[in-house]
Order: sequence, then structure tokens, then C-alpha cells
Amino acid sequence: MDFYAHDCGMSCVSVNVSRFRGPSGVNEYHLVVQPTEYGSIDAQLEWVACGYRSTLESMGLSPRTAILRRFFCSDVQNQAGALEACPISRCGHTADPCAVSWVGQPPGPPAKVSLWAYHVNDRSGELETSLRGSHLTLRRGELSHHWTTGITSTNDTTSYHQTRGIFERYNALLCEQGMTLADHVLRTWLFVRDIDANYQGLVAARREFFAEHGLTADTHFIASSGIGGSNADPAAIVTLDAYAISGVQPEQIRFLAAPDHLSPTYVYGVTFERGTSVAYRDRKHVIISGTASIDHQGKILYPGDVSRQLDRTLENIEALLKHAGATLNDMSAFIVYIRDPSDCATARQQMRDRFGQAPIAVLVAPVCRPGWLIEVEGTAVVSESNPELPPF
Repeated sequence: MDFYAHDCGMSCVSVNVSRFRGPSGVNEYHLVVQPTEYGSIDAQLEWVACGYRSTLESMGLSPRTAILRRFFCSDVQNQAGALEACPISRCGHTADPCAVSWVGQPPGPPAKVSLWAYHVNDRSGELETSLRGSHLTLRRGELSHHWTTGITSTNDTTSYHQTRGIFERYNALLCEQGMTLADHVLRTWLFVRDIDANYQGLVAARREFFAEHGLTADTHFIASSGIGGSNADPAAIVTLDAYAISGVQPEQIRFLAAPDHLSPTYVYGVTFERGTSVAYRDRKHVIISGTASIDHQGKILYPGDVSRQLDRTLENIEALLKHAGATLNDMSAFIVYIRDPSDCATARQQMRDRFGQAPIAVLVAPVCRPGWLIEVEGTAVVSESNPELPPF
């Protein structure tokens, strides 16, 4: 994995990039773009867009290599108009087919908005992508990768019923594509408004819905982050983003555990995988769920100390990665969630000291248990040789 900071000639924005060079000629990129000076949302979005376009141009990447762009916003309800007016953040009808996600998770001052973008470049030709509303399909030989963003269900006013409605909507979409929740979904993000009050309703609804669809402690769950975050629609208590693969075979998938470091999630009543790896012909993706400072009994470690919690969180992630034959140096990007805005600078500096120029987004987004001050997620990519498996 290569990491570097791109100098786009603008002092008002920073761009950090990771690049995985695939042996087959298919390269993957993650970019985090964030303003470094104060300004209006319109000005900052323009800075982000200019820095983003400059970076793509410097790397020789077409805008059509974009797969996902997620915008982290300090006030998504009031910023929705600006986001809709900006070409790279416009939902559902971007000039280049790309899944676009808006999440109310403040990136910390001076930024009102920051961007995490994922790109795939195949030197053999242009990607085959199609966008239907907020659902992007990337077709790669016998596999199709499906990115879905911004699913809500606002017919009820409780997190329990909204979560049920969201999974019913998503399951219907999967059925239309010939997929199932248990066999094809690899990753979900559940963004919860006022998570301290609303998380338990989500947990109960997800657990029940999963059990109805064959996802239990005796089978498997889905890698996930359940984290504080708001939607542009103030009626939405819960919002879902998700990633699925049609055509994926069971032998490609492995569910990760590190029992000496982290308890299974069902020990404290929740239903997600700590991590999931997906093997392809020339690489492996290692999806790391939202991970915090927890021990093998499910207890919070180092309460009140964000720095020590971050150290333990990274130790836990490292243990999960080891189960998949990867290391922290293989991580393509880090999304860091903190509860207390005053911890932004500490978390950012600690991550920079550890990972240099890696793409790192530090966001104000409370974790699902108040005692956790920080959570980290991301995906690692490692080279492999599996001639019997489909290519990525």
C-alpha cells in the first residue's frame, strides 16, 4: 500500500491518498479531502472539489473510476442545498456514475465538510458501472459489486420501526438483484441520530430481522458500523449505507475473530461481525467493522482516556487483521469516530504519528456505548494468488 499527500497547490485543502497496485493491473485508491481553513459551506465544497479533481488529474484517473464518495457534514440539514448544487456531491444524477453518501458527522474545525472517495482503475478498459437512484452496480466479470446509500424509512417515529423498515426496503432491493442478506451483503453502516437514546431500538430490530433471514450466532452476521450520524431529512432516525456482491462464493468469504482481544458481539447483545475478508484471484479485501477499546469479555478498557482507548482500538484491529493475513500497514483508509469534539486534535495527531500520510478522516460521531470515546473502521487490501477464484 502506498500512502502520500497530494500537493494540489491550494493551502486551503489537504488531500491524502492510498494506492493499492494490483498484480492484474487493477488498482484501488482511497482519498480523504478536507478543508484546512475556515469558510462557508459553498467555499469549502469548492475547495474540496478542486482538490479532488486536481488529485485525480495528477494520478491520471478518469472521474468514471469513482465508486463511492461519502461527504461528512457538520450540519447536513442546512448544507443539503449546497451539496445538491455541487457536481461531485450531487446524489443520484452525477455526471459520472458513482454512489454518493451524505452523513451528518462533523469533521472538526475548520472543516464544515470532508470527503472520503474510493476509486477503481482497470488499465484494460473503462469500468462497467450503472447508477439507479442511490444504488451503484459495478460489474466485474462473474461478480457484481453493489453500493447502496441513504436508505431511510420515516413512516414511524421510533428507531426500532425505522430500522425494520430500512432492512425491509434493502432486502427488497437485494431480491430484485437475485441476492440475499445472508449470502451477499458484506458491509453495512447504520447512522443513528442521538445514538445514546436510539441505539437499543436499532439493535433489537436488526437482531430480529437478521434471525428471520438466517443470520444468527450459529451462522454469521455482517461487518458493520453502528455509529452516531444524522440525515438531511430530520425525520430519519436511522440511515443505512451498504455493500453487497452478487456472484460471490462462500469459499471467498471468511469471518474474522480475535478472541484473546475482543469478545464476540453477541456477548453484549449486538449482531455484527468484527471483520470479514473477501478473497479474489490477485488480492484480498479485509473489512474491519467499527472497533473500539474493548476486551475479550466485552468490557470497555481505559474509560475516560481517549489516547489509551485509541491505542487499544488499534491493537484490536491489528489482531483482527492478523487473522486475515494482513497488518495495519495494509489499511487503505481510516475512519475515526470520536464522542468529544475537543478530542479531535489528539486523535488526529496520534493517527498521523502512527500512519503518516495515510487517508484519515476524524469525525465527531458518538459510539454506541457512552464509555467508548473513540472508534475506528476501514478496509485493508493485500496481494494474493488464488488462480481458482474470480478476479476483482
